[in-house]
Amino acid sequence: MAKRLRIGLVLPDVLGTYGDDGNALVLRQRARMRGMEAEIERIGLGDDVPADCDVYTIGGGEDAAQIIASSRLKASPGLQSAAADGRPIFAVCAGMQVLGHAFTAHGETVEGLGLIDATTTPMTTRAIGEVASHPTRAGITAGLTEPLTGFENHMGGTVLGPEASALGTVKRGVGNAENTDVEGVVQGSIIATYMHGPALARNPQLADLLMAKALGIPMSDLEPLELAEIDRLRLERMR
Repeated sequence: MAKRLRIGLVLPDVLGTYGDDGNALVLRQRARMRGMEAEIERIGLGDDVPADCDVYTIGGGEDAAQIIASSRLKASPGLQSAAADGRPIFAVCAGMQVLGHAFTAHGETVEGLGLIDATTTPMTTRAIGEVASHPTRAGITAGLTEPLTGFENHMGGTVLGPEASALGTVKRGVGNAENTDVEGVVQGSIIATYMHGPALARNPQLADLLMAKALGIPMSDLEPLELAEIDRLRLERMR
C-alpha cells in the first residue's frame, strides 16, 4: 500500500481550542505505522483551502472562532469542493456546527456552510462529561462495529434534518441535544461529532474507517495495529 496520505488540518489557528488537532496526528501516525507516507497540511486563516487533500479534519473553538471560520471557509470553498468530490471530512464540535445550515454565536444566528442538514441553537444546560454511543452504521460508517466514546463540552444543541443521519445512539451523556438520543452526524463523505479526546485516539476503528475512505479501499485491507495502551484507555472510558 504505497499511496501517500495527505491530511488537511483545517483552520487550526482558530478551531484548535480543545486539542482536536490530535485527530490529524492520529491519522498520520496510524498511516506511518503501516508503512505509508503521510503528511499533515496545516490550512491556516491566510491559506486557500485546497480541494484535493485525501482527508480533512476540523476541530472545535469558541463563538468568535466559529464566526471567523465560517466566513473564511465560505470565501475559500475548497472544503465544499472536497465534499462534493466525496473526500472524507471529520469535524468536531464547533467544526460540526459550522458545517451545518446555521449556528448561534454571541446571541446571533450565523449561516454555516450547509454541507450537513443540521441546525444548532443554544440548549438550556451545557452538556459536559463523558459521552458514549453505539454506531448507527449509517452511510459511510457501515463498517463501524465498536462503541464510540469521547468527552463532550458544548452549549449548542444540534438538530438533524432528513438528509443527515446520526453517527451514534447515545448510551451515556447528552449527545447532540437535550431530549434526544443521538450523537454526531453522517452525511455523504462527512462524519461529525461532539466527541473530544481526541476522538480518533479514543476510537481507532473510526480513524481507520476515515483512512480507508481516504485511500479508496475497504477497511479490511488495512493492516491491523495491535496497541495495548489504546485498548486499556477504551476499557477505562467505557466503564
